[in-house]
Amino acid sequence: MSTRALRRQAISIFKAAVTAADPRAAVRRHLERLDLSRISAIYVAGAGKAGASMAAAAEGVLGKRITAGLVNVKYGHTVKLRRIELQECGHPVPDEQGLAGARRMSDIVAGAGQADLVIVLISGGASALLPLPADGISLAEKQETTRLLLASGADVHEINAVRKHISRIKGGQLARIASPARVEALLLSDVIGDDPGVIGSGPAAPDASTYADVMRTFEKYGLRQRIPGSVRERIERGARGALPETPKPQDPIFANVRNTVIGSNRLALAAASRRARELGFRTLVLSSEIQGETREIARMHAAIAREVSRSGNPLKPPACIISGGETTVTLRGDGLGGRNQEFVLAAAIDIAGLPETIIFSGGTDGTDGPTDAAGALADGETMLRKPDARYYLERNDSYRYFEVLGDLVKTGPTLTNVMDVHLILVGSRS
Repeated sequence: MSTRALRRQAISIFKAAVTAADPRAAVRRHLERLDLSRISAIYVAGAGKAGASMAAAAEGVLGKRITAGLVNVKYGHTVKLRRIELQECGHPVPDEQGLAGARRMSDIVAGAGQADLVIVLISGGASALLPLPADGISLAEKQETTRLLLASGADVHEINAVRKHISRIKGGQLARIASPARVEALLLSDVIGDDPGVIGSGPAAPDASTYADVMRTFEKYGLRQRIPGSVRERIERGARGALPETPKPQDPIFANVRNTVIGSNRLALAAASRRARELGFRTLVLSSEIQGETREIARMHAAIAREVSRSGNPLKPPACIISGGETTVTLRGDGLGGRNQEFVLAAAIDIAGLPETIIFSGGTDGTDGPTDAAGALADGETMLRKPDARYYLERNDSYRYFEVLGDLVKTGPTLTNVMDVHLILVGSRS
């Protein structure tokens, strides 16, 4: 089994995972089961990298019954629609287009009455794509807060808790705006554990986090004196009880609200496993809840690759070991890359010299960080072809490392997002 063949097979397995994460069929199935006989008007709101495909599915089922709708999507992640407007805007740092869309969305939802239905479509990226800052906080201040959090190494749960408490729409507050209308929120999960309150910062879900939690996050990552003053002042006031909290699970506004997870990383990994078996691999799914510092997680995967190659444990070659989740990059340099490319670069150093061994990591949304690549591939000879991997790793410059080698994986926007897929492939050798 050649390394070239293994590379093609890794891409095939990844594509199977992405196809399984397509939310259109799941949205259609859910909406077709709804009893709409007593519904007067239907409004659609939402955000996320999969927002366009989810909105297209909603239009396909509901058609002219949709009174009005708006979904914020990442630039370039769009399709042609008739009833629902798609607002292209910035991700991962929110911009003015996102702010304008969130404001109009809030106005649309606020117009819903007790006999109406509000459908909320949320997928990965929604937190950044729904910027409606709380009173006294500007978009620029929210952008700076987001940049600091992304660079700090904070995980998605910590980041989203901050976002909820400096927003007028996240953390259940969209459901509050829509009340007393019925709300059906359909969620494509991009977070560990598939918690509706964390997916997209839970605009229609109860929020278990508090201002005090946010204060602890700022202290943990040394951000309290670095974040904009308006943000710090709001969080400190909230922690003292001087501001109302985000809606909690017992709030009566949730009596007419339902949040449903329609897709997840676990389902994507199951599809990847099926495809790997079809290609003749012995297959093991490690976990759909991989998280932690990207470099450390990558080294763990590289250690597994070495063990498979040398001892046949935990699987004898040909072997495909699959994992998923979302790791975190702590920025140390000023390079270009994303967590998946950095994962592969860190792993490439530790698998140097292994024959017929592939490490792959890719984002199911088709983008990795602020780049046009979904991820990257490396093999046991990557370091031979370009031995300065450590230099690029220290600069967080994985994109340029793999760009020179031609080992970036570019799929274009997939219009879905269920976190990342990591693959270890070890071929059989005579």
